[in-house]
Amino acid sequence: MHTTDDSRERVVAAGLAVIFAAIAALAVLDLIADLGEGTSVRHALIEGGSAAVALGGAMWMTSRHRALAREARALSRQADALSRHLEASRADAARWRDEARDLIAGLGAAIDRQLDQWALTPAEKEIALLLLKGLSHKEVAEVRGVSEATVRQQARSIYKKAGLEGRHDLAAFFLEDLLGPATPAHDEAQPSGGPVKRSENVGPPASSR
Repeated sequence: MHTTDDSRERVVAAGLAVIFAAIAALAVLDLIADLGEGTSVRHALIEGGSAAVALGGAMWMTSRHRALAREARALSRQADALSRHLEASRADAARWRDEARDLIAGLGAAIDRQLDQWALTPAEKEIALLLLKGLSHKEVAEVRGVSEATVRQQARSIYKKAGLEGRHDLAAFFLEDLLGPATPAHDEAQPSGGPVKRSENVGPPASSR
């Protein structure tokens, strides 16, 4: 339930509880006065029943108001907990960005140098970077204000100049070594007949370039 609606319902419940309590009190006072004047049993039962119904309504509305108040407090506690969790997540993200700023800047510079080595045009470099960010050809076309066919043609030119098969190879060229599992220390030195260790440079093996 929306907070405003919940608050409104609590106010309504409290108001109805007061009204029912007032009706019950008036009915009881009228019954006492009538009994003092010697009213009939039938009239006394009617007024007594009215007082009982009004008192029951007041009790029920009071109970409803308390239940809504408890729900509101529980929701408030949950909102506070979510707010603290969100602030903690934002703090973690800010800390990670601060710690990784130099690494990210170095990676960006390395990627830019590699794109220059492939002799990409400025437009091709921009498209390559957008593809590395995970954008589709259609999204790249929207960002650059060109047709999707133009983006596909320029992407093919990028892959040809880089000697790659497609966008998956492009991403792997720069990210495979970064995202792969760390090599255990005891596996760093391989026997002469063992697997060849990957280069420390960013990119796939030479055979795939």
